[in-house]
Amino acid sequence: MYPIPVQKWKPVSRRLYKLSLPVALLIWLLPMIAVLVTSVRSSEELSLGNYWGWPQHIALVANYREALTASPMLHYFMNSVLITVPAVLGAIALAAMAGFALAIYRFPGNTGLFATFVAGNFVPIQILMIPVRDLSLSLGLFNTVGALILFHLSFQTGFCTLFLRNFIKQLPFELIEAARIEGAGEWTVFVRIVLPLIRPALAALTILVFTFVWNDYFWALCLTQGDDAAPITVGVAALKGQWTTAWNLVSAGSILAALPSVAMFFAMQKHFVAGLTFGATKG
Repeated sequence: MYPIPVQKWKPVSRRLYKLSLPVALLIWLLPMIAVLVTSVRSSEELSLGNYWGWPQHIALVANYREALTASPMLHYFMNSVLITVPAVLGAIALAAMAGFALAIYRFPGNTGLFATFVAGNFVPIQILMIPVRDLSLSLGLFNTVGALILFHLSFQTGFCTLFLRNFIKQLPFELIEAARIEGAGEWTVFVRIVLPLIRPALAALTILVFTFVWNDYFWALCLTQGDDAAPITVGVAALKGQWTTAWNLVSAGSILAALPSVAMFFAMQKHFVAGLTFGATKG
């Protein structure tokens, strides 16, 4: 019923497994390696058709400098920061409070409300494109940073609530009862008892939501026009020319756009792994 540990496999199977791991890892990393190598390839090599060979001339500084100066990349980067940070913090804060209420309190409609949060995660976001765009136009929020913040805040809160409600549900209810007996109010219980205990889950969820919002391209394309409120994902696409595309600049811009997500993951890797395994065992 359960997989047999690798240590108990037959020697031949275990050896094949160990040999296949580097091959699978290389195949998985090939696209990223290709983008990284292309980002330091000169335009002359690309025009000559040297797409897959090792670069004869490393144009690291020139390509990344041009990617930053050929388009308002820093402006796009600041837009992404202005969109992502409020959306992530707001979604985590609202979801923590909603998850606490759904997990701790018993009230009519609790199950139905939780089912609504669950069902909302199964709605394909593409079918919301026209109504959300029309709503942003009617509210005067089209092509603004606020429109993207509000959309990501509302869309990510449902997923975050589902995630955090299940974590809070696994906490010993006796801790909350003991705090209430000692005279702690509900806000004190939430801030002093629940939040410290679900810190690994909050860290893991912060990384996930940050990655979702930062890498979003679909809604940035639907709700913005021009450079005023466009995030960095749209800015990377703007590096493509009308007649020809400097793929080395596009690759360099893609690397720059991916750096914040990668840096945040490595900065919070310990909490992320702890959050994923939190509540996996009892006893």
